[in-house]
Amino acid sequence: MLSPVKIWRNQKKVASLIGQTGTILSWTVVRVPPADFTDQAPYPVVLVELTGGKRITAQLVDFDPENLKHGQKVITVIRRVIKPNNEGVIPYGIKVKPFGK
Repeated sequence: MLSPVKIWRNQKKVASLIGQTGTILSWTVVRVPPADFTDQAPYPVVLVELTGGKRITAQLVDFDPENLKHGQKVITVIRRVIKPNNEGVIPYGIKVKPFGK
């Protein structure tokens, strides 16, 4: 279970990543997801090198299939990660979307 305390503790990490740009290095498409992500499948997960050299993996959102390529510029955004739990807590996290041309 994802508790409100765990979500609160993760906010600094999430806040430090919002709005950073980077480049797609690699990707895969998840067709058989974990239980909490079944409503999102199939979805691409990308390896991104952010400006400054840090690498992250994240789900690619708001994309056209032609955006799923090596070298595509992306920007980090905050989105709902999974469905709200029984207590109504909505977990948000970092995802990436295409940036520029």
